[in-house]
Amino acid sequence: MEVKAQIFRSPQEFTHQDTLRGSNTKDRAWWNLEQYHLDIKVDPETKTIKGSNTVTYQVISESKKLQIELQEPMTLLKAIQNGDELEFEKDGYSYLITLQDPQNIGESYQVELQFEGSPVIAVRPPWDGGLTWSQDSNGLPFIANSNQGIGASIWWPNKDYPADEPDQGVLISVEVPENLMDVSNGRLIKTEHNKKAKTKTYHWEVKNPINNYGVNINIGDYVHFSEKYEGEKGILDMDYYVLRENLEKAKSQFKDAPKMMEAFEHWFGPYPFYEDSYKLVETPYLGMEHQSSVTYGNNYANGYLGRDLSGTGWGLKFDFIIIHESGHEWFANNITYKDVADMWIHESFTAYSENLFLDYYYGKEASRDYVLGTRKNINNDNPIIGPYGVNQEGSGDMYYKGANMLHTIRQLVNDDEKWREILRGLNKEFYHQTVTTEQVETYISTQSNINLSSVFDQYLRDVRIPIFSYYIEGNKLNFRWENSLMTFDMPVKIKLGIGKELWLKPTTRWASVELDTDVERLSVDSNFYVGMMNISGK
Repeated sequence: MEVKAQIFRSPQEFTHQDTLRGSNTKDRAWWNLEQYHLDIKVDPETKTIKGSNTVTYQVISESKKLQIELQEPMTLLKAIQNGDELEFEKDGYSYLITLQDPQNIGESYQVELQFEGSPVIAVRPPWDGGLTWSQDSNGLPFIANSNQGIGASIWWPNKDYPADEPDQGVLISVEVPENLMDVSNGRLIKTEHNKKAKTKTYHWEVKNPINNYGVNINIGDYVHFSEKYEGEKGILDMDYYVLRENLEKAKSQFKDAPKMMEAFEHWFGPYPFYEDSYKLVETPYLGMEHQSSVTYGNNYANGYLGRDLSGTGWGLKFDFIIIHESGHEWFANNITYKDVADMWIHESFTAYSENLFLDYYYGKEASRDYVLGTRKNINNDNPIIGPYGVNQEGSGDMYYKGANMLHTIRQLVNDDEKWREILRGLNKEFYHQTVTTEQVETYISTQSNINLSSVFDQYLRDVRIPIFSYYIEGNKLNFRWENSLMTFDMPVKIKLGIGKELWLKPTTRWASVELDTDVERLSVDSNFYVGMMNISGK
């Protein structure tokens, strides 16, 4: 698995800017974000963006200073409210705007942010975020953004804080050369042609809340095809935008999209954004989970750039980017972390969705083999949950260690229909919400009727993999957990010979159980992500 450079930074000394970006500061807490209208012109020749973002917000407490982020070399030119230009001061890449008019609690207001500049160019997208300015095989511009780690403020001014999403969505207006098309989130509501300037402006509307890193522009010589999907909430529009040269390949490869939708609606519940449609959009980089505008650059091949990340063969049964990035529509876009330290909520569930896709079409053994095969990608280097309040993610193990944790919890629930109800229930309980790890943990423990706190602590907050330590004396089995937190007390299933299984409830203290017959060897069910050690050496 590739490592996301800007997304997974190494532990470091945190700065004042990290706190400004990563916490709910006093200049953020007093206002609730209602809507953005991002209105920009993109110039492929100069690689510049110029325009405005009109921010609609509701006042929830008294204050007159509003915090917005915009990263250099982009520049905030003006902030305007009710026709008056406002003063602002710059603190790192945070702008603190002083409002002049009364800000009455409960009322809604707008501030227009005018900006321009040449945004950071992504060196290795999507791992290093920014803008990609590329060309198709005909030499036409092929442009896209990808900015999960570095932040949406790398190219447009916004409240770059994940806990507050625009309740009423986003309007996105993008002016491009007339021979190109912009594809953004939501639905295309109109197109304007300026024949004198030789440009077209594409107006898109997102009706649902959206995380800011999910807002995207994709510009190229696109062609479009579509289909209607009969889903759990009715007819879903599924639209596909690809380079003209790749139309036939896309029509074949994108058959994985409705297959994905069927499997994930089964496991996770209705697609969360029927109002905004589902789109799959070709980009000049690998792909990203932009809400209702999932981006794709996997070379029209199965696997991850043609590779099976599990090493089992099952990873070549599907197009990794279509399945994984679309899985984020439920875990990342529907349910979104409040703090990036909890990014496992996005990545663990979505990595786990890969084997649930296999489960739906190929059965439990296929999905089991796949998720177990991904264990070789786990480093156990740092905790999956990062430090809070400083815009810092945890370890990249949030992908496949997190997926194996969820696969282990499925064994503990020991009822596949109940497990499916839990996954669907998460998406219903936290529909279109930002959440904390505590909320997710509590929900799963409550709905499963199992206290999973020590399981989450062990796999999310510690780097050790528990070891089931045992020895056998005659027909007496002695056992305990080692290499774990002292509070770790997860039940486990062991296998005794052919066809015999036994559930045990180990803690970190020695316990014993009498077996029906003498057993010289046993094994732990491999579906549990644990180690095993016979301390007698036999």
